[in-house]
Amino acid sequence: MRIGLFIPCYIDQFYPQVGVATLKLLEHFKAGDIEFPREQTCCGQPMANSGCVDDARPVAERFIATFSDFDYIVGPSGSCVAMVRHHYHGLIGDEQAVHDIAGKTFELCEFLTDVLKAMPPAGRFPHRVGLHQSCHGLRELRLGSNSERMVAPFNKVRSLLESFEGIAFSELSRPDECCGFGGSFAVEEEGVSCMMGLDRIADHERAGTEVLTAADMSCLMHMDGLLRRRRKPMRVMHVAELLVEAMGI
Repeated sequence: MRIGLFIPCYIDQFYPQVGVATLKLLEHFKAGDIEFPREQTCCGQPMANSGCVDDARPVAERFIATFSDFDYIVGPSGSCVAMVRHHYHGLIGDEQAVHDIAGKTFELCEFLTDVLKAMPPAGRFPHRVGLHQSCHGLRELRLGSNSERMVAPFNKVRSLLESFEGIAFSELSRPDECCGFGGSFAVEEEGVSCMMGLDRIADHERAGTEVLTAADMSCLMHMDGLLRRRRKPMRVMHVAELLVEAMGI
């Protein structure tokens, strides 16, 4: 397989170690020939979410042109993958190109579980882990079951972690509540956004979370900022970083 490594712009600029961890995982699981197209920029989500459709369109067109020749496109961000999968329709005139690109774009954990059929990896992580389920990953990509739907419980992210020796999971009172980030919402409604984030952190504190993880670095960025400003000791890690550390790769 020829895989295009999709590293969202904010990860590329602020959290490059998450991109490196993603590459290490794909190589470890022998996903195929992995390439990082230097022409990639942004998926267009920030502009689209702010209603700036005319600004989002050329960015989305560039994404399609950059990644169209790959068999799969894999990225460590549920919200950015959801943008490509669900919100390019109607944004770009070439619906066939949109359909093709959406069908082969995957969030990292769902690619490992659904496409590669990876077995739960061996490793050791002796910490209590709090799993934040981001809204886009949960409700648009179906990375796990959510409280609004009467379905059998499942969680693709947790399934990759639960085999690690020594790991324990926090039991939250509201396991699928939003952290309050929401991109530009965190800027335009700063007070509401911060209160939602603090509520999410308080739930993790009550549950004894030592390490807070998620498949979306944007949510983690928001909560990490709130934690650091209040000098709280909770560690924040993207799930790719956690997997790499636990597996020792």
